[in-house]
Amino acid sequence: MSKPDSGFKVSSQIIKRMLGRKIQADRDADERVLSAHGRGQGSSGLSFNDHPAYETIRLLKAGADRHGIANPFFKIHEGVPGPVTRIGGKEYLNFSHYNYLGLAGHPEVNAAAVKAIETYSTSVSSSRLVSGERPVQRQLEKALAQLYGVDDCVVFVSGHATNIATISTLFGPKDLVVHDSLVHNSILEGIKLSGATRRSFPHNDHSALDALLGELRPRFERALVVVEGLYSMDGDIPDLPALVAIKKRHRAFLMVDEVHALGVLGASGGGIWEHYGLPGTDVDIWMGAFSKTLASCGGYIAGSSALVDILKYAAPGFVYSVGISPPLAAASLEALRIMAREPERVSRLRERGQLFLRLAREAGLNVGTSRGFSVVPVILGSSRKAVTLSNRLFENGINVQPIMHPAVEEKAARLRFFFSSEHSEQSIRDACGALIQLAR
Repeated sequence: MSKPDSGFKVSSQIIKRMLGRKIQADRDADERVLSAHGRGQGSSGLSFNDHPAYETIRLLKAGADRHGIANPFFKIHEGVPGPVTRIGGKEYLNFSHYNYLGLAGHPEVNAAAVKAIETYSTSVSSSRLVSGERPVQRQLEKALAQLYGVDDCVVFVSGHATNIATISTLFGPKDLVVHDSLVHNSILEGIKLSGATRRSFPHNDHSALDALLGELRPRFERALVVVEGLYSMDGDIPDLPALVAIKKRHRAFLMVDEVHALGVLGASGGGIWEHYGLPGTDVDIWMGAFSKTLASCGGYIAGSSALVDILKYAAPGFVYSVGISPPLAAASLEALRIMAREPERVSRLRERGQLFLRLAREAGLNVGTSRGFSVVPVILGSSRKAVTLSNRLFENGINVQPIMHPAVEEKAARLRFFFSSEHSEQSIRDACGALIQLAR
């Protein structure tokens, strides 16, 4: 089982786990190679070359080179993120993108962005409090509020910053925040900045959450429960009706991060509320991002008018940040419209994910708790295995990224397959067949 991404934790254990114990014996040799390249200093006599994080990165790269393990990260893609990508002039089946409904690069989405540039330019150049509103910004917010059946919505320029700004603005040292153990780093950073007391409960263990709130809730002014609508590391979902009942029983706010659920769950892609048939008002804070289904960049919070007003006037991530770029807002608004009128994209996405999940399970691969909606991990048990298999698949025309420690526990290191409505059934079968053969 994975754990939340807690940032880049520098440690020699990363090297040991990725490359095996032999790397430790090579450390002195690697240090000599690095020293030969110099450790330059700036004019002040200070240098980031000696920063512990950089030292670990350099050792990791040197050790990987020594053992013939190619770096699987930062490949340059030469086109639209889609089911097929071009890297270094060659085409690859692509399972490392979040373009779930194929709307990034859609002609109508592109046209909406171009029209917004021609009308409003590429930037509003200041915060919305200073530079004012553009119609497309408010149109996007109103459309999202309507999707969730809530009063209003506010859009931020970064999905990661949305969680940080929201949690740190709404809660403080007298409050309690309880979260699923696998929530995203942005949630953890927001809680840290808020100064609230933080507690986690085991992944999707609602009984443990209930007991935790029963014990702690009376000691705090406000309490917040934070979960994700679909967990991107594991591909599973929480029991939202149970969470709603628990938050009501303990007089707590409920926040659901829908970054990977919008466009994926529910018959029309509305998200986890649609999947369970609940009203959007059952959740106090809906959070989402535009970089997955909605084909641009940024984040949003939807909920009550009071919630949105607080964030618009008090959240540093909104007040002191430039407003969302008009072409990005227009692209997401058009993507939302296409999603609403073409629900077959959502059903096709689910069919592709379910097919891969079934084939992988039949072959005896460890897919954890994935439900096969859009994300299926293949858990390999070591970072070195994950990197090696990723590279071997790449050599065979398949692009899928490894997830290693510390993003997940070492025993949960994996390949993570993301699916799109635009993947063909044959590409799913081809990828799974290659995976099964190379993983043996």
